[in-house]
Amino acid sequence: NTAWGDGSEPVSAAKPNSPAAPATDAVEQAAKTLSSGAPAALYLKGHVLRGKGLELAGRIAAKTGCRLLAPTSNARMDRGAGRVAVERVPYVVAQALERLSPLKHLIGVGDSEPVAFFAYPDKPSRVLPDGCSVQELAAEDEDGTAALQMLCDALDANGAAPELAERRSAELPFGPLDQDKIAATVSALLPENAIVVDESVSSGRQLNWQTAGAAPHSWLSLCGGSIGAGIPLSIGAAIACPDRKVVDLQADGSAMYTIQGLWTQAREGLDVTTIIYANRAYAILQGEMVAVGVEEPGRVARDMFGLDRPTLDFVSMARGMGIEAERVDDAQDFVRAFQRGLATPGPYLIEAVI
Repeated sequence: NTAWGDGSEPVSAAKPNSPAAPATDAVEQAAKTLSSGAPAALYLKGHVLRGKGLELAGRIAAKTGCRLLAPTSNARMDRGAGRVAVERVPYVVAQALERLSPLKHLIGVGDSEPVAFFAYPDKPSRVLPDGCSVQELAAEDEDGTAALQMLCDALDANGAAPELAERRSAELPFGPLDQDKIAATVSALLPENAIVVDESVSSGRQLNWQTAGAAPHSWLSLCGGSIGAGIPLSIGAAIACPDRKVVDLQADGSAMYTIQGLWTQAREGLDVTTIIYANRAYAILQGEMVAVGVEEPGRVARDMFGLDRPTLDFVSMARGMGIEAERVDDAQDFVRAFQRGLATPGPYLIEAVI
């Protein structure tokens, strides 16, 4: 019992296993496929969505014309102006089917292929078009960056200039606030090297392209199906990187799962600006009801998916846990609130009523 007795000697931390090297024949087959001229894509997941991996993928795309795709949600993706842009596969099945329909070949790095998040009645789980070939260049436990370097060598693509996202200075919006105006504001004002935690859920499905021209930043998402990770994830990011501003794009329903994390932000003085998308509903669950064929949910279902009676007051909750907070429903007011949050060297919360 080490609570009050003597403990053991310190134990050395185990070194993580090095990832396995990719297979040479897989690299040769991928090079042949990408050189065929048929519509193709690299499907990227894991560490290749940052740093050297992104650069190599960009060179391969520049050399062969292939598309660069990633899952809907990724643990971390480095993106923004000056970086290679990667298209995330849409969450909605119909949109994913349309976006991927031209593909004849897909080459996976860190994952094999995209699939629908849920098994919906009368909808396919496989979102690639019929006849699209799938090849896994590097499995999850293999060195994806090394695989991309070998593929780059095989294609003689090391001298190709990757296409980089351009800085887009979005005009600051005005009028009644909505999710598109929040995205435009974040894109325009996000500081360089910020960390964005994305748990906007249904309100943020367009954020991928709306923020593609923001200042360079890291984008963190929860890869599983649970909700409530945004606030604690922002805590971890702020502790790990105290020199980087953290912006948490947070749905109101999922915020309620871990709202006590705001108290931790206040106690530790963490540099996190939280934006609550206050649509007063579990909109993602409402959408899933429609997706499985329920066009008119009953009274009990509507009550379960609503966040009213009484309406949640995130400003009061945040202030009660020691965080400065304000509520806005106008775009110009949101711009000013976001500027105040970014200028505050500690936690700040904005309840954005949409």
